[in-house]
Amino acid sequence: MEKRINIVAVVLSLGLLILPNEGVVAKEVSTKTVMMTKDIGWGIPKKGEQDVQPYPGDQYHDLIAENDAYYIGEADDNAVYLTFDCGYENGNLPMILDALLEHDVPALFFLTGHFMEEEPDLVRRMADEGHLVGNHTYDHPNLTAVSKEQFFNELTRAEEKYLEITGQDMSKFLRPPEGKFNQEVLDWATEAGYYTVLWSLAYVDWYVDRQQGPDHAFDEIIDRMHPGAIILLHSTSSDNAQVMDGLLPALKEDGYQFRSLHYLMTNDLPEQVE
Repeated sequence: MEKRINIVAVVLSLGLLILPNEGVVAKEVSTKTVMMTKDIGWGIPKKGEQDVQPYPGDQYHDLIAENDAYYIGEADDNAVYLTFDCGYENGNLPMILDALLEHDVPALFFLTGHFMEEEPDLVRRMADEGHLVGNHTYDHPNLTAVSKEQFFNELTRAEEKYLEITGQDMSKFLRPPEGKFNQEVLDWATEAGYYTVLWSLAYVDWYVDRQQGPDHAFDEIIDRMHPGAIILLHSTSSDNAQVMDGLLPALKEDGYQFRSLHYLMTNDLPEQVE
């Protein structure tokens, strides 16, 4: 009798590693079936040739494209999209906001409920200075492990908190905590009216006790930069905060244009940050 397959796929460096449970007997299954049933962890793209887009393979590219989701922009466009994940505040975000304002750069901030509860003034500042604010869920759970009811509750509570603080609606962009998602999560996000936003450029910046200085951050980002990049940075990184004043003008000098993520879907130029 055939045993049922339980396959877990992890995206590491935007490459595929399939880990079947120990002791099971594998049978041939279609690519579509596998992609529909497995959990995915969107990882850090490999360092490739500078100015060349990373590619996760047809399976992942098509999965994203077919499900109201994004991880990268157009290869022939010099637009790049700056995003920050904000789970909590440790003193670095004001410096980041100052640099964005100074250099007229729009960003998309993904906020948790904890961040909004603890830092309402910073949330208001993001909104007042023209940045987009997206949903990083209220409690930062693994969305592949929650029920549909819990999923919608996570999004709704975050929306309500943002509205309470700013009087504005939260942008309908979702970044799954830790980049963990599956087809069900994508379906639920679409049902809730959200676009799922992943990334094509990131580096290990989230260990606050392992910061290596702004020069390290500069090199990591520049070496991975490419047209259409959706850049993921963590606001808790002191390296990221300190590098902004040098990084933003350097990328502009290289011909890149920072744009609002709305541009990716509409090709409308973003409003300038005032």
